[in-house]
Amino acid sequence: MATPHNEANKGDFAKTVLMPGDPLRAKFVADNFLEDVKCVNTVRNCLGFTGTYKGVPVSVMASGMGMPSIGIYSYELFAFYDVENIIRIGSAGSYTDKLNVLDVVISESAFSESTFAKFTNGVEEKTLYPSKKINDIAIAKAKELGINAKVAKVHSSDQFYTAPEMGGWKAVKERCGCDCVEMESFALFNNANMLGKNATCMLTISDSFVTSEEIPAEERQKSFTEMMKLALETAIAL
Repeated sequence: MATPHNEANKGDFAKTVLMPGDPLRAKFVADNFLEDVKCVNTVRNCLGFTGTYKGVPVSVMASGMGMPSIGIYSYELFAFYDVENIIRIGSAGSYTDKLNVLDVVISESAFSESTFAKFTNGVEEKTLYPSKKINDIAIAKAKELGINAKVAKVHSSDQFYTAPEMGGWKAVKERCGCDCVEMESFALFNNANMLGKNATCMLTISDSFVTSEEIPAEERQKSFTEMMKLALETAIAL
């Protein structure tokens, strides 16, 4: 059963889907970690793949950028393709010197100024939470793998650029009380909660507002392998 945004048939996706924003990162995961891979979606170039990892079926599909985009793709996966778990694997900017470039983050919560949840299903809360089930497994797997994953509060922003009079990143950090910023997890968590599914968000710090250090865009899909491995090991334990 295809949708306007996904040409896959029902049954083409595994019960657990890894969801990077970047289609090239989805392809990187499929090419470098999965076996017996099948491309199941190419619509709008939001590439989706299904294969196996250590013998267990796993899918990976791009979400695009921002809450409206991941809102569409995650909803369709949960509601129309019987996906049970989505693990977002993305990049984030750090608001604190406690999170450095290339650190792996497991989301503790997602704060947003967005009205996505309010106008999707009437949720007024500005902070939403990932699935404890997935997070508990992810934290345990990180310890097993020797990955120093840091549990942190995530800011899901609708804005990448803001006017100077808005006060810059320090004003945003003070307002939201978060440790890092990305643009998708709030919508993902809302859809999972609404539909009775499971979701979490794993991030690699790609740049720091504190130190101005950053990873070049062309290196990001290859620099995030530690996070990808953690997500895959978590996926097959669900």
